Amino acid sequence: MSDPTFELARQIMSCHSVTPEDGGCMDILLERMKPLGFSIEFINRNGVTNLWARRGTSAPLFVFAGHTDVVPTGPLEKWTSPPFAPEVRDGMLFGRGAADMKSSIAAAVTAVETFIAANPNHPGSLAFLLTSDEEGDATDGTVIVVEDLKARGEMLDFCIIGEPTSVDTLGDMIKNGRRGSLSGNLTVKGIQCHIAYPEKGRNPIHEAAPALAELAATAWDQGNEYYQPTTWQISNIHGGTGATNVIPGQLEIKFNFRFSTASTPESLQQRLLSILDKHSLDYDIKWTLSARPFLTGRGPLADAATTAIRDICGIDTELSTTGGTSDGRFIAEICKQMLEIGPVNATSHKIDECIAVDALPTLSAIYRRILEQLMTA
Repeated sequence: MSDPTFELARQIMSCHSVTPEDGGCMDILLERMKPLGFSIEFINRNGVTNLWARRGTSAPLFVFAGHTDVVPTGPLEKWTSPPFAPEVRDGMLFGRGAADMKSSIAAAVTAVETFIAANPNHPGSLAFLLTSDEEGDATDGTVIVVEDLKARGEMLDFCIIGEPTSVDTLGDMIKNGRRGSLSGNLTVKGIQCHIAYPEKGRNPIHEAAPALAELAATAWDQGNEYYQPTTWQISNIHGGTGATNVIPGQLEIKFNFRFSTASTPESLQQRLLSILDKHSLDYDIKWTLSARPFLTGRGPLADAATTAIRDICGIDTELSTTGGTSDGRFIAEICKQMLEIGPVNATSHKIDECIAVDALPTLSAIYRRILEQLMTA
């Protein structure tokens, strides 16, 4: 197993980096970046390790972004081999972070190494944006680096995030956007009373039911070329004292929008409130916008990625915006074109997380091929 991407992936997978810990991953990566001429900057906060490493000062700026932290292992006794002692079995490399996303970081580093070796005087600049706070609260990670870069006017032209995006085989799907996430905590007020005397109270469950039915049936938008229509779902609902003879005084409902670029948070809020008001509800509501949608349409980066995957893997990739959120929601504020390209997602966060050994050099080759198309004269 002499492949450099495999060896680097194995090294950083050996680091115990349960979020928000880096566990020494970035120390290993720095030893690879420094000889390449990267200037190193740490933008840390509250124990979170954030790295901004840049080579060059001119445009265009091409960035590989990712996270060194991983989710907790779960019960150790259920792992076939220790999660932080990477092991190869049946052509698969097992260990926490194999798919999400230490292998992608290793592939990005080796892709940059080979690209620079072949193109030492390439135009533009290359950079790495790495954090140890993505799998947790993500309040002290990439968002902090983005704020810092934005404040000093550093804008990104291209960015690849190595999240595991493939479905059945490496390269069959990449993410060119992610939906936004808007949550609400709705309290519908009634008047508590004895259930035998409903005329003396107001049942918030009964009053809210027609409005909730209308909200559930509402078509918020039709989506667009890349996005499915916006969805609205109730995640939690609670009302009552636990007794069977008391009409509750309030009903608490938690809900979430997953929305596309076809809608804005403001338009969704306005439409929802208008439905509540139409039903004459007495209510309070608190909103949490955890992610805005982002989208990279057809253009230089998407075309380069599609060509690279076709050249290296012999397949036509699918551009997709499905799934949850990623740190792309932060980077989108300062980046013109961004994609997520990574290994098969089937075992992410699972016991015995793994990646195909032969996918490691292949992913590195895809990344390098993209660089060759966008960052050579």
